Amino acid sequence: MSKHTLSVLVENTPGILARIAALFSRRGFNIDSLAVGVTEHPEISRITIVVNVIEELPLEQVTKQLNKLVNVLKIVELEAGSAVQRELVLVKVRADNETRSQIVEIVQLFRAKTVDVSPEAVTIEATGSSDKLSAMLKMLEPYGIKELVQSGTIAIGRGSRSITDRSLRALDRSA
Repeated sequence: MSKHTLSVLVENTPGILARIAALFSRRGFNIDSLAVGVTEHPEISRITIVVNVIEELPLEQVTKQLNKLVNVLKIVELEAGSAVQRELVLVKVRADNETRSQIVEIVQLFRAKTVDVSPEAVTIEATGSSDKLSAMLKMLEPYGIKELVQSGTIAIGRGSRSITDRSLRALDRSA
């Protein structure tokens, strides 16, 4: 099984996310992570999809079908070495007067931030690779994780090139 990260530029229209997710589902792919947001151009959104692919189900077929969707402007597979990939986690950890300083040390070690403190808990915000976040959570587990929320992966290609440059021009011509 291999993990693939796709960056999909789409017109910012209602229903496009549902159509894309349905396409993956119909083809038998399980999406590991899905993040969507507007780009630097309000009429274009970027969907970052992380999917594990088994050899019997080639990803190429799905990307060809994605390209056929009217509102899809561009699809790029982002290789791990040629892209910056990050996730965000917010985690609420049990903390009392005895353990709070130990938890703060872990937060500092992972360059995370303490965003809320109460008498019984500390809420931490951390960004980074999934490996970094997993390592931090493993160190916090003994203190008692009360609540956890984690974003999907977001990714952007390294260097000065932008995948939105040509896509915006194509959108302008079709209008």
